[in-house]
Amino acid sequence: MENLTQCPVCKETNFSPFLDCKDYTVSRETFTIVQCNSCEFKFTNPRPEPKHLGKYYESTDYVSHSKSNKGFINSLYHIAKHYSLLKKIQLINRLCKKGKLLDYGCGTGDFLNTCKVSGWEVSGIEPNDLARNTAKELLKSGINSELSENSFEKDSFNIITLWHVLEHISELDKTVETLLTFLKPNGILLIAVPNCNSYDAQIYGKYWAAYDVPRHLYHFVPKTTEKYFKNKGLSLEKILPMPLDSFYVSMLSEKYMAQETEKSTGLCMIRAVWRGYISNIKAISKQGTSSSQVYIFKKGAF
Repeated sequence: MENLTQCPVCKETNFSPFLDCKDYTVSRETFTIVQCNSCEFKFTNPRPEPKHLGKYYESTDYVSHSKSNKGFINSLYHIAKHYSLLKKIQLINRLCKKGKLLDYGCGTGDFLNTCKVSGWEVSGIEPNDLARNTAKELLKSGINSELSENSFEKDSFNIITLWHVLEHISELDKTVETLLTFLKPNGILLIAVPNCNSYDAQIYGKYWAAYDVPRHLYHFVPKTTEKYFKNKGLSLEKILPMPLDSFYVSMLSEKYMAQETEKSTGLCMIRAVWRGYISNIKAISKQGTSSSQVYIFKKGAF
């Protein structure tokens, strides 16, 4: 196990235990989330070493690396994903004229393919072999397996996107700083991450599916997300909600609770829809409290 001795955001060294969560997807192991005593950033600590993290993704239940529609929640995920792709490309096209786009953690390539069809010149990075091969077949072009300082030309991309990827990155500073060398001055960095300040996170506690330990190494809220990227020279332009995520996360959370209590999942799914709805209603009245959020950052012209 790897034990972080510094907060990833503010580099302070004093943490307090926040929550113990179980990995319901693969290992059934329990992991601790700690909170920085200075900036209140939450992160999984200790965590598996990078060379061992791959085994925690080895499950057909990890739907972002799969095309499977097996099971109700998987089917719902892929229906929601189709809708989300339309919303994502609409957002991208509003933010920037057509140009070059890099999707870091591109999964099976559906978003990149949507962008390509819309006229973008696309590139992707995906470390998972199964997902990367699926993306290569879809796009009929190469997808890199890893990021290095020589992967692309400096200042070459108009937009770089990380859709629910930032929370997975072991070498956070190195990866972000490398990505920023490839982003043009005044270019857009678009980050989507879960929000552990959301209503559904408070309701479900240790069962909240978006903690997703140990795959999720970091647990973001608006305050710490903005602070981290401001330290990297980016300005926060806007935060947008991802309303579908509250329903999906609530359904998974109810599934995990049912596993622990041995209750039927039928009524739980109805409750999940209701709680997802309430989470979205509360997020309307209080900005920055959605289950998941999109952060739009702009790189300064240095």
